[in-house]
Amino acid sequence: MRKIEHIGIAVRNLKDSNLLFEKLFGNPPYKEEEVASEGVKTSFFKNGPNKIELLEATNSESPIAKFLEKKGEGIHHIAFDVENILEEISRLKQEGFVVLNEIPKKGADNKLVAFLHPKGTNGVLIELCQEIK
Repeated sequence: MRKIEHIGIAVRNLKDSNLLFEKLFGNPPYKEEEVASEGVKTSFFKNGPNKIELLEATNSESPIAKFLEKKGEGIHHIAFDVENILEEISRLKQEGFVVLNEIPKKGADNKLVAFLHPKGTNGVLIELCQEIK
């Protein structure tokens, strides 16, 4: 893992949260997109070298809807940039981590993504991200 790629925050209303974070950072989101396969709409903010992803559920069965129901709004995941997601998945499995999706899927912001089960990472959902080239 090379660096924190972004921090994901689950929100109930993306439009309202975009306004809040725009005030916080002094800039609008640089990107908004929907990932239909995950049932989520996202927006991304940059603050210096750091990125924040806001996530709103688009249906009641999405992972974000379930998270919001259980825990409410707040930090959903921490994403780490990796050079080779397949090698990283293999390495982490050998270390005993439970990978939720061993075959990376297309995520937001032009990334291939995979997640580690939070039960093995002190309750934090970890996302691995590799730029699609």
